[in-house]
Amino acid sequence: MKSWPSLRILCAFSAFLFFFTSPLQAQDEALVETLSQLMGLQDTRRYDAGVLRDAARHPDAIARRHAALTMGRIGDPAATVFLAELLLDSDPKVQTDAAFAMGLIGDLAGFSRLREFVLNTVVSRQHRAHEEAVTAIMLIGGTEATEFLREFLNRFLPTVQTVVPASVKRGLVEAWRLGDGMPVDLLRRYLDSDEGDVQWSAIYSLARNSDSEAADLLLAATDSPIDSVRYTAVRALTGAFADSSGLDRRALAIRVRRLVNDSVAHVRVNALRALASFGNPIDVPDVIDRVSDRDPNVRVQAATALGQLGGSKAIETLLEGVDARLFAVQREALISLAQLPESGVITAVSPWVSSEDWLQRNVAANVLGMAGGDTALAWLDYLTQDPDGRVVAAALQGLINVDSAYGTELSRQYATHPDFVVRAIAANQLGLSDDPSVVSVLAESFRIALRDGQSDARIAVVRAVGSISQRGNRQALAADNLFLRRFPSSDDYLVRRAAAEKFPLASERWGPERPVETHREMGDYRDIVRRLILPAEIRGQNPRVKIETDRGEIVIELFPADAPLTVQAFLEYIELRSLDAGRWHRVVPNFVLQDGDPRGDGWGGPDYVLRDEINRRRYNRGTVGMALSGPDTGGSQFFIAHSAQPHLNGTYPVFGRVEVGYNVMDRITRGDRIRRIRRE
Repeated sequence: MKSWPSLRILCAFSAFLFFFTSPLQAQDEALVETLSQLMGLQDTRRYDAGVLRDAARHPDAIARRHAALTMGRIGDPAATVFLAELLLDSDPKVQTDAAFAMGLIGDLAGFSRLREFVLNTVVSRQHRAHEEAVTAIMLIGGTEATEFLREFLNRFLPTVQTVVPASVKRGLVEAWRLGDGMPVDLLRRYLDSDEGDVQWSAIYSLARNSDSEAADLLLAATDSPIDSVRYTAVRALTGAFADSSGLDRRALAIRVRRLVNDSVAHVRVNALRALASFGNPIDVPDVIDRVSDRDPNVRVQAATALGQLGGSKAIETLLEGVDARLFAVQREALISLAQLPESGVITAVSPWVSSEDWLQRNVAANVLGMAGGDTALAWLDYLTQDPDGRVVAAALQGLINVDSAYGTELSRQYATHPDFVVRAIAANQLGLSDDPSVVSVLAESFRIALRDGQSDARIAVVRAVGSISQRGNRQALAADNLFLRRFPSSDDYLVRRAAAEKFPLASERWGPERPVETHREMGDYRDIVRRLILPAEIRGQNPRVKIETDRGEIVIELFPADAPLTVQAFLEYIELRSLDAGRWHRVVPNFVLQDGDPRGDGWGGPDYVLRDEINRRRYNRGTVGMALSGPDTGGSQFFIAHSAQPHLNGTYPVFGRVEVGYNVMDRITRGDRIRRIRRE
């Protein structure tokens, strides 16, 4: 038994703890409730002025930041008035997210506030919020944005002594969004800067717009000692650019060809892309040298380039490439051969038609669909009977490409196939028909698609029926009687969106896309706030995952504070081990590598769809983003950027970054295996 003095001390200490901890716990719970409400609004895409106003005036900056992001993601212009207040918040992070959100909404009403915010702040006091404000202005666009950028860039023209502010660099890299309004003359001046990132920012916009006025600048940039400047510039120097800018095609091709042998792999990749666009077999010898490059993705890009350049030497090299050890090179060699006449591709691909590996049969179907001809048609017909739906899908699409009439006939049969991708392809083809009776086939396809975990087949059917319904009175009547009476409503917001775009009769009855039915309750959002958002916001605790591949390990840090629902779904999905023992199904050299598809052909994913959690993190080298097939269509497929890709910013949700394994990331090619993905 404790003595009385000890008990008195214990009671006093307990009272002390209660006095100081209870209000904090209550405050934490109040913050949890606010953040949960905001997550619910984001997830359903529902605008609630009262909730958003209260969150925007919450005493905790975390709540105000998330309020700003929620407004931007919902996208209602009515939020601009709240965001204008948050742009002047006492917390710089809140200001930053408010500026970013104003760019997402893109309402001209916010332009003057953003302009004043940037131009009326001295450089020494500018921070991230001013960078985002510049981006927001570029997203709003128009003549006002062009005038702003001219005034802004003129203030900071670089000299030997000056350091270019970060907000100006952002203006340079975002200038391409202005199109013809891009101030080429001012970007030219910034290329005189001694700062490498300033030069790259200006070159990126000039190259992205392929502006003919910048031809001399892009040519000069190919001699830059800065790797990113070289590979950005050379990517723009294509045959089409030569024609539009009045440059001599052969002289430009020779300039590009020099960079095919650059010491940096990313430069070699982009130079090969550009050189291929000239389509001149005279350049084949230099490309052949790269087929044996030490970098695997350069070898893949070389095989692609040979298909565009053509000629007997290219064909000979590509036929040898079919027997290469690397699957990605084999695949590109076959695809390139399919583009060249008298290449012998039918003979080369024949072993793949009967391969035990579904992926090789899938590639065979794609190649045959490109090659065409009677033999290809016969083999495609054979592959449409394959036991693997992934092969059937590729074969049906290939058959449609070779013989559209026969493809339509076969699509009637395959509109009710067990595989949802096959049904989607069939529906797309049937949507080209004028025959009203096709609607009944599509209606049955839609009935089957209601059981699918993914929306692709349902969307394809709605688009197809919508297209048919607009071809005449008989077709509209068939759509009404055979489809809409059978399906008077839809709870799939992606299907309702498709109806709004392509099927007005259905849209009138089914209603608008929003709000979205998410099947989540407030308790689900509270759990995510407690487990993921607050640990990241308050303690900087971000979860990590390790991807083990045949080429090594990649460790990724996730960003739950920026994309909580995406991170939550990703972690849950990898726990199911659905992605283990798969293959990287898409790798575009010096652009992205992509996986997360349990199906393996680019069509797969979970039985849910995520709303886009667009945030202000940038697509730099190693950034991890969510792959989409349109707004709010995220699932399990993710991609990693090989190099900076500013045009993806604010379009694809960022939810992580590579922390370890950049060299592994660079060596991965299409078809390489993933042993497993697990949480660290």
